[in-house]
Amino acid sequence: MKKNSGRTSRKRRRKRSRTSSSYGVSLSHKDEYILLKKWLKERGYSVNKIRPAHFPETGRGLMTTKGFQVGELIISLPEKCLLTTDTVLSSYLKEYIVKWRPRISPLIALCTFLIAEKFAQEKSLWKSYLDLLPETYTCPVCLEQRTVDLLPEPLRRKAHEQRKLVQKLFASSQQFFFSLQPLFPKDVKYIFNYYAFKWAWCTINTRTVYMKHSQRDCFSRDPDTYALAPYLDLLNHNPAVQVKAGFNEKTKCYEITTLTHCQKYKEVFICYGPHDNQRLLLEYGFVSIGNPHSSVYVGTDILLKNVLPEDKQRHKKLSFLQEHSLLDDLTFGWDGPSWKLLTALKLFSLEADQFVSWKKVLLGGVISEVNEKKSVDLAVSILKRDCEHLRTQLDLVEALRTEELRILQLSSEILQCLSTTTL
Repeated sequence: MKKNSGRTSRKRRRKRSRTSSSYGVSLSHKDEYILLKKWLKERGYSVNKIRPAHFPETGRGLMTTKGFQVGELIISLPEKCLLTTDTVLSSYLKEYIVKWRPRISPLIALCTFLIAEKFAQEKSLWKSYLDLLPETYTCPVCLEQRTVDLLPEPLRRKAHEQRKLVQKLFASSQQFFFSLQPLFPKDVKYIFNYYAFKWAWCTINTRTVYMKHSQRDCFSRDPDTYALAPYLDLLNHNPAVQVKAGFNEKTKCYEITTLTHCQKYKEVFICYGPHDNQRLLLEYGFVSIGNPHSSVYVGTDILLKNVLPEDKQRHKKLSFLQEHSLLDDLTFGWDGPSWKLLTALKLFSLEADQFVSWKKVLLGGVISEVNEKKSVDLAVSILKRDCEHLRTQLDLVEALRTEELRILQLSSEILQCLSTTTL
């Protein structure tokens, strides 16, 4: 018999394999998850197929306790477990929402409820769920401005727009928040501050599932499609999986059915949609490594830096591209430059006597071998310039932040020593 080939050895190997990088470490024994499980059970949901776990690559997620076959139900969360505007209207906030003019949006109603319930702490019926929500988020709206400035276009522009949107929503809700003063022993300006509002907005934006509600007169005409789903929102995103998700009117449950096989003791995923990494970072605060939907955006400024300045038709070509919406979403993907990018480069590469053939370019036709070569050379030039620029930027940022981290770590050690000495 070969060494280490017995039953005991096989058990050890199986045990080691379960604790390897592809398996998670169960979190079910932790108090906060025990309380959440009890809370869910009181509302009609028994946790038995999936359990919370920590995974080396994705962090907190849900692990299967049995293998899932294609078409099998992963989770079926009863309506009583969902936090929606119905929840808000069955609470102490209803009176204030109904009488408020002008009408507040369903989104503001949910933000208000989350902030109020978090302030209530032990008195909140949703405490078991709220305790498991992140204290902070990594969406661009929560990042420092110097970090946002390092983001690529158009993500940087969208991040600024996102920040302005949240600030505008907060400012427009101030009077409504002040009207809630009779409900709280503390001044509401300290409860419903911008930090709390930003946390509530990010909670809704990153964690809600789509659930359409009928239009109600007490709310504005903004769409009411939000539902926070405790436990279900522990499921992480994977672009490679396929699921069917939605609220089942017959069972009155929000259900997720897997369309891909999942092995026992592995992490079970859902797919948020065919989003690229810029969209994932903007809306959810994370990046998916190896995302097949990801691409690198090429801004108009980068495009123009690589076009010959002596081209007398340069501005005319640029105007033409703008008129035909050919400067939007110029990208490099896993399969190379996009059709729009190549088309734009071909148009910029047209000689003066060839510009009349622009329609042929739009139809994918070949103008000449020279034009084809020039457009490819332009693409290569953009790649080289962008790659080198990005590498230099990232190297500098990494060096700067690494040095700052070393200083902070050393300061932390000094403070710990001072604290010990003082004691």
